[in-house]
Amino acid sequence: MESKLLELDSKPSLNGNVNHKRPSLTIFRLLAEALVAIVVMNMAISPCLVFADFTSIAVSDEWKTTSPEEVGIDSDSLAEMFRFVRERNIPVHSIQIVRHGRLVLDAYFYPYQAGMRHDVASVTKSITSTLVGIAIDKGLIRNVHAQVLSFFESRSIASLDARKQTITLEHLLTMQAGWDCGFELHEARLFEMRRTEDWPKFMLDLPMVAEPGSRWAYCSGNCHLLSAILTQTTHTNALTFARRELFGPLGIEDVAWAADSQGNNHGWGDLQLRPRDMAKIGQLFLQQGQWHDRRIVSETWIHDATRAHADQTINRDHYGYFWWVKGNDYPGMFEAVGRGGQRINVWPAKDLVIVFTGGEFEPGDITPFILKALKSDKPLVSDLAASERLKQGIVAATNPPPPKAIDKLPSMAARISGKRITLSANGLDLSGLRFLFSQSEGKVQLTRLGEQLNSAIGLDDVERFSANTFIGLPFAAKGKWLSDDTFFLQINRVGGINCYDFTLKFLPDARAVTVSLKEHTGLNNETFTGTVAE
Repeated sequence: MESKLLELDSKPSLNGNVNHKRPSLTIFRLLAEALVAIVVMNMAISPCLVFADFTSIAVSDEWKTTSPEEVGIDSDSLAEMFRFVRERNIPVHSIQIVRHGRLVLDAYFYPYQAGMRHDVASVTKSITSTLVGIAIDKGLIRNVHAQVLSFFESRSIASLDARKQTITLEHLLTMQAGWDCGFELHEARLFEMRRTEDWPKFMLDLPMVAEPGSRWAYCSGNCHLLSAILTQTTHTNALTFARRELFGPLGIEDVAWAADSQGNNHGWGDLQLRPRDMAKIGQLFLQQGQWHDRRIVSETWIHDATRAHADQTINRDHYGYFWWVKGNDYPGMFEAVGRGGQRINVWPAKDLVIVFTGGEFEPGDITPFILKALKSDKPLVSDLAASERLKQGIVAATNPPPPKAIDKLPSMAARISGKRITLSANGLDLSGLRFLFSQSEGKVQLTRLGEQLNSAIGLDDVERFSANTFIGLPFAAKGKWLSDDTFFLQINRVGGINCYDFTLKFLPDARAVTVSLKEHTGLNNETFTGTVAE
């Protein structure tokens, strides 16, 4: 889950995963009610009518593509989905559909762009779990029943009792460790952990509140402790191990993953992947751990990781090894879930992988259009008109909105332009702002923890992109004067998920400002003040 403090970068004190949206039942129920089995068809037709330009994707991407009709999917229904997203202004960033091992839909929505990495939030947990499985397959870790404390024998453990001594890797993987983590509101333990110098020590020193295996509690610290165990047992860290044993064999090259001060990658979140590569993870699990002629992860691990180990969670879903699992109503279905709409959905019985990325949307809202498109278990008759409508929808989704006329700027713009604004304490750890305004464009400089972030501001309702030096992803900014004394600034981290709305109301003398902040995924909703330099 993601921290209330994670707002502009992935520094150790800021990134996390809180207010994480648990998977709704909608997507699963709709799939179960509407999906029909579709047989594998090998008839090849040109995908040029329905797919976006893939020429920028590396050869190692390896996806074979086909038209929707080739696997019984109606292009017109998919085109309707694009109209719905546009009309409702739904902040979905990408949708990938893989059927029978072929990429049927590969779509991107402005301001997100093809080829850009995306923060996958708590989908990271499922990757961490997979790396633990690979380490076990290779004999680097004995099995999931190994006691956690056996990996930290040189440490002095606080609050040590008989219950803590029996915690196993499986207890961590299934969120049933029993220590005081995950029972509190908003994952407060994660924030507390991040404020310490030694994150594994923080977790190991937590007092016990339940017998291991007796209660389920969503604790992101469990995932990070497993990352630290991977660092020990692989003699590298999770990212390097993944590049060698998971990402590399899958042809996944463009990856970023933040780490703590000891080099342990954040086991709970902050992994950045391309959506097409997220689909590869789903397809690997669909293929029981086999990729071409290479066994990447054992079939035994795939089975164990994606079956229910904890029946009672926060909804009707069960929990595997950091994978959300359906019960008897939807046998075999499992999903990696991250806040903001990040998903890798796998349903082996339907030979289906669906990937979503976004900036706070509910995938279940658009899933009905995908299900409506699934018409037959046989290829459909080619419909060139529908294919063209879908092509137009895919292209239009990548386009920015048309620019709007810029109203004459109020006198306040000139009065504050170029002046430093010193901010009071706030959840983003922003200490200062500086604006520069001309009639055609604005610029903003944000100061946070001694570092500066500079961006152009689109005043014509079209975002201006700048390099985000904190997390290695582009971000977009636009703004508008709402009145003579009030300026609205939106900073969208796009692939970084978070989107911030700042409403700045200046006093008539232009010496002070009140800042109201709202983050679209719910991480930050606060008000603070600022003083404008003379």
